[in-house]
Amino acid sequence: MIYWELFWSFVKVGLFCVGGGYASMPLIQAEVIDNHAWMTMAQFIDIFTISQMTPGPIGINAATFVGTKVAGLPGAVAATVGFV
Repeated sequence: MIYWELFWSFVKVGLFCVGGGYASMPLIQAEVIDNHAWMTMAQFIDIFTISQMTPGPIGINAATFVGTKVAGLPGAVAATVGFV
């Protein structure tokens, strides 16, 4: 069930984020912290920072790191595929 929730949350973010990766961060924050309480704000800030430092699109990086934090490697795959 958690994999489906991760996938669906990031599908919604991917569909409605217009303006690049930085525009998707408030939507990811709303899904991860406000709607599902998968992590705290401090954890999200750490993921946001790591997403900026790693090569690649920031939104996809954030989805991958959130998925990993919430449900391990299968969660990372679900969140990343959902975002894409």
